[in-house]
Amino acid sequence: MAKRQTKKADSLPLVAIDLGSDSVRALAARRVAADLFQILGVEERPQKFGNVCVEQGVVTQSSNAGYVIAEVLKLLANRIGVDELPTAFLAIGGYSMQIVAVHSRRDQARKKEISQALLDEMQQECKVKIESHNPDVAVLGLVPSYFRLDGVEQDEVPTSEQRAALVEAYYIAFCGRKAIDVQMQKAFSQAGRSIEQSFVRPEALLSAFATCDGNQVLTDGCAVLDLGAQTTTLTVYKGGQYLLNKVVPKGGYHITRMLEQQGLSFNTAEVLKKKFGCAAPQFVEKNVRLRVPAAPEIGGDIVISSQELAEAIEIKLQEILAPLMEELKKVENRITTLYITGGASMLQGIADYIQEQTPVRVRYGAHNLLLHRDTDDKFLSPQYTSLVGTILLGQDYRDSHKDQLVRKPGFLDRFKETTLDMFIDQQ
Repeated sequence: MAKRQTKKADSLPLVAIDLGSDSVRALAARRVAADLFQILGVEERPQKFGNVCVEQGVVTQSSNAGYVIAEVLKLLANRIGVDELPTAFLAIGGYSMQIVAVHSRRDQARKKEISQALLDEMQQECKVKIESHNPDVAVLGLVPSYFRLDGVEQDEVPTSEQRAALVEAYYIAFCGRKAIDVQMQKAFSQAGRSIEQSFVRPEALLSAFATCDGNQVLTDGCAVLDLGAQTTTLTVYKGGQYLLNKVVPKGGYHITRMLEQQGLSFNTAEVLKKKFGCAAPQFVEKNVRLRVPAAPEIGGDIVISSQELAEAIEIKLQEILAPLMEELKKVENRITTLYITGGASMLQGIADYIQEQTPVRVRYGAHNLLLHRDTDDKFLSPQYTSLVGTILLGQDYRDSHKDQLVRKPGFLDRFKETTLDMFIDQQ
């Protein structure tokens, strides 16, 4: 039997996938300088209303998700002129994600170099420590908090040039329901692709913002309000610690569904929201009357003013944001900046609307400094921030795992998984 082909990871383009509730996007890039990337291409597959495979950040239909992942990566490979893209980096979110502090300790008996293998082993120990005590929980991401080398604390990840006898590693673990991880792995396996490494979405976003604004923002403390299609997440970070990660299972999609109840089709409601929608009535610059077609089952037209549209949006937006703003109040004296991002953050006036509710400085998170100056302006939109942040983390991962080989899952891998699923179904 022929030996399955393997490749060195750093010989492949950097590829990031965003499994969003509204669409699945894949972005390919290459590094052109330190923390500077050129986008090679992007492909997107919108999820069809009523036939979605990802909801609230969780893969709900692994076979459908696998088909979409394979299709998007095949199209992306064709676009950038390569034979195939067997692996991708992934940023994971989800409505059940919580944070837990965990640490590992290694006594090497004498001063030795701190190898990447040792750090990987300690990280894996932390993952096993949590999951062995909680069978229904999976560690979706481990973010380094700080390290101690022979009792001396440092924020940076140790390198092989450093030596220590006693090595202590402290992490923040992002945990969620085990089904999130299992379904994600199944989807990629059924796509015939591998996850090169996964990260948590808050880490990808913060990495992008900190690289563009400087790491001082992390020391001073900041928060990220990620306004997605079906989830809205508030993450608070300060001085090497994640203080909070709270998810509300509602987002821009639910604003559109609320507008749909006014007698509109879903597509018409979505267009109205994006083109004329404001976060609240006070941000409507000119009140105009809009005549739009009603839903097919109703027929005719519906007339709605931009003021009425804003009033309806504010009701749902307040419902989404209220629990998160209450959490923000508890830590607002410990942070200096609140970044807003995500597709739903493009709603007109939303930054000012949020600023009215908190003394913390509100601004849009940016990732433009990570991209080559010739990049098309459309890629500077907040909907691409997570993908660009994932590319940044992916490059860091490859830099520390230079000899790692990657391969696509073979027929036997998928056969074993399918066989297991059959037994599970029978039980």
